[in-house]
Amino acid sequence: MSDLMIFDEVRDVIVASGGEEIQMCMQCGLCSGSCPWGRMEEKSEFNIRAMFHMGRLGYDGYESDDVLFACTTCNQCAVKCPRGIKIPNVVRSIRSVIAETGGIPKNLKAVLGSINSQGNPWSQEKDERVAWTKGCDVPQFTPETEYLLYVCCTSAYDGRSQKVARAIADLLKAAGVSFGIIGNEEKCCGESVRKIGAEEEFGKLAEYNINLFNNKGVKKIITTSPHCLYTFKNEYPELGAEFEVIHYTELLQNLMAGGKLKISKPMPRKVIYHEPCYLGRHSRVFDAPRELINAVPEIDALEFEGNKDYSLCCSGGGARIWMETKAGQRFSDVKVKEASQAGAEVIATACPYCIVMLEDSLKNQNKDEEMSVKDISEILKESL
Repeated sequence: MSDLMIFDEVRDVIVASGGEEIQMCMQCGLCSGSCPWGRMEEKSEFNIRAMFHMGRLGYDGYESDDVLFACTTCNQCAVKCPRGIKIPNVVRSIRSVIAETGGIPKNLKAVLGSINSQGNPWSQEKDERVAWTKGCDVPQFTPETEYLLYVCCTSAYDGRSQKVARAIADLLKAAGVSFGIIGNEEKCCGESVRKIGAEEEFGKLAEYNINLFNNKGVKKIITTSPHCLYTFKNEYPELGAEFEVIHYTELLQNLMAGGKLKISKPMPRKVIYHEPCYLGRHSRVFDAPRELINAVPEIDALEFEGNKDYSLCCSGGGARIWMETKAGQRFSDVKVKEASQAGAEVIATACPYCIVMLEDSLKNQNKDEEMSVKDISEILKESL
């Protein structure tokens, strides 16, 4: 420890920015023992227990991006924590110390730059946010509309994920839901921005969106992404938001149970469900996605050996989707191998980040002809 400089003020900043629970850690090591990085063929330098230890000492000398920004905030460590520490919140707070000094990775600086200039992390024009609606009759939100459909930045701009946004809109229309979009005035929810540690940028985004939604008369929000769900539901209220927020799988399950959404076309395929971390472990939505899948006639629903609280992350969370991950360190590669061994024909999920990561792994392993990745909304649309 002689080479380390200990700064009380660094620890104080971590605590003040929402990481006060770091002081509850008793260094038992259960977090590191359950971390997905331990399952990879090529080991990472990242060790959450060691990070907590350094943070408590006030040491901010994280020389490698692969250490401080390795955490995907999947929350699996928190499931095992005997003290109930919200570990991803502490990681975010530690990162905020680095972000204040401009020490974040180059890829993530580009993400923040795009957020500041275009309102989205994908370096796309803000006026193209509603490009996904082309060929799909999507209503505008008015004060009389019941739900705002908030389409995440990935599904708004990424060509593959735009299909998910259209499928969700079609299902909502088929069920007779009163919904609409605001359009190009919308900005990123800021979930990944906050996970980077850029608290100031997150605050500006949240304040902008809250004012926009309030001025438009929004009371209820449907999210396409579990990351937006978590942010609107758990973090925006800290800034005064009072919206009712629901993920599309929860709403569709309710509609199906009430007989308003009818699924009838058979789909005789083996489908395995990949649990999005921010829908499952973070938001406790486990049943609705499975009930939707099982409602499709003739579908053969499979489960990974590790599921629900013990599901393996795709590795796209915590802003990792914008960072390079070496072969042998990709969680999604492990998921694809497990799905293949289970005999799955389709990997179903309900998160745009998971789709990106899993499809990349399918291609990297030359399994894209053997299996496909589909959002649950796409499966349901096929079965309408």
